[in-house]
Amino acid sequence: MKTILITGATDGIGLETVKMLAKEGHRIILHGRNQNKLDNIKGALEAQYPSCSLSTVKGDLSDFEEVYQVVRDVKAQTNHLDVLINNAGVFSMDNPTTSTGLDARFMVNTIAPYILTTSLLTLMGSESRVVNLSSAAQSPVNFSALKGNVPLTDGAAYAQSKLAITMWTQYLGAKYAKNTESGPKMVAVNPKSLLGSKMVKTAYGIAGGDLNIGAQILVDAAFSSRFAHVAGEYFDNDHNTFAAPHPFASDAKNVTTLIEEMDALIAQFR
Repeated sequence: MKTILITGATDGIGLETVKMLAKEGHRIILHGRNQNKLDNIKGALEAQYPSCSLSTVKGDLSDFEEVYQVVRDVKAQTNHLDVLINNAGVFSMDNPTTSTGLDARFMVNTIAPYILTTSLLTLMGSESRVVNLSSAAQSPVNFSALKGNVPLTDGAAYAQSKLAITMWTQYLGAKYAKNTESGPKMVAVNPKSLLGSKMVKTAYGIAGGDLNIGAQILVDAAFSSRFAHVAGEYFDNDHNTFAAPHPFASDAKNVTTLIEEMDALIAQFR
């Protein structure tokens, strides 16, 4: 039995992933924004899969304080994480600006999972894994937009934020690969384009494909030998292979700038 934290666990690919993990009897910490929804899903899964162990953490990942509350709540529940799946993500929002003036799409898709990962590293060892949700939609990051200074369309914010999470996965994955005693294996995964999530239905007005395709690759990334030696790579499930992300991510200066800008924002608003 492994201990797993999965964000955005109350619907879409996240929920389908939780079902697969619960069936295997793992200890799962479910994250979501709505406690009633979390409680209902927890109860239903416990009834269906009595061998699993489920708990919940609530938090709005567009809010710095709530992100850190998730960290505190996770640490109160466990002293070890085998797997962190940063699944939560947004495409469009009624108000894409946070209370601190940042782009909420970047906050949820890029910065919050970075905070969760770096803050929970003390619970993870060299055999732990971090699985980050990327996308085939990737475009160069506008660092002014990351800081909330330039407004972006939903599509632009989504594609930039997904390349950004892929970039910091690359950075941290390589960092901890150099010292196998100190940190987890990391991988960024495009679960497959246009699966039938609420996000896809809202953004594109289509039913989308089978969510289980995306859930299965996340489970594979968390446990299979195929992902046992990852060091920040990007896996493209559209083609069932490890691949190069957008060329913007191959420029070390761009990666360094991203990390510096995120660290500065986190220091500013923590």
